[in-house]
Amino acid sequence: MKDHVSYTSPPQPSPRGEREQSGERGFIRFCTKLVRTARLMVGVPDYEAYVAHRNTVHPGEPVMTYEDFFRERQANRYGANGGKISRCC
Repeated sequence: MKDHVSYTSPPQPSPRGEREQSGERGFIRFCTKLVRTARLMVGVPDYEAYVAHRNTVHPGEPVMTYEDFFRERQANRYGANGGKISRCC
């Protein structure tokens, strides 16, 4: 009686497997959060987060342009109109 050995071809990797794509998405998400954190640390406001918040929480209400948003954030940060200056040093 002969032993029957079954030979199968090894699995062929897909050009871009799910694991690779998932890793890329995770890396891109990490980089996006890193950039957002760095910008907030040096005082650059996050316009994309503002727009997302306005569209989610206040739908139908107007959204400031980037220029208006930036001016308003700078005025709040540096105490325009006699307001309190909110910065670390």
